[in-house]
Amino acid sequence: MGTSHIEFLVEERSMEAFLTPLLRRCLPGDCTFRIHEHQGKPALLRKLKNRLRGYAWLPSDHRIVVIVDMDQDQCDQLKSQLEQACSDAGLHSKQAAGGPQWQVVTRIAIEELEAWYFGDWQAVCRAFPKVS
Repeated sequence: MGTSHIEFLVEERSMEAFLTPLLRRCLPGDCTFRIHEHQGKPALLRKLKNRLRGYAWLPSDHRIVVIVDMDQDQCDQLKSQLEQACSDAGLHSKQAAGGPQWQVVTRIAIEELEAWYFGDWQAVCRAFPKVS
């Protein structure tokens, strides 16, 4: 059985604006998704464990993807923090499961999302209409 739905937890609206058209093009037509933006990285990290606990009811064909920017953090420490939140919530991350029985993927964007956009100025303008 494949994945039928993916929940994305992201820092802010800019990541949602980036992911929405990308996912519409890349995911199979029968896979739905929802993106939950937060008010920045501190808010996402503060709420993460409780948010993940709220996903305990998810069917086995649903997945959760957590994406945060590395910013000034140490990558390995940030990854450990994300993985610990999954474990504390009683969910199996892809890294910890080591097999097909995972529910959550944690990912760290090493380059700021804004750097990705500047390769496509039109995408910047679409995501941030006040930019000229």
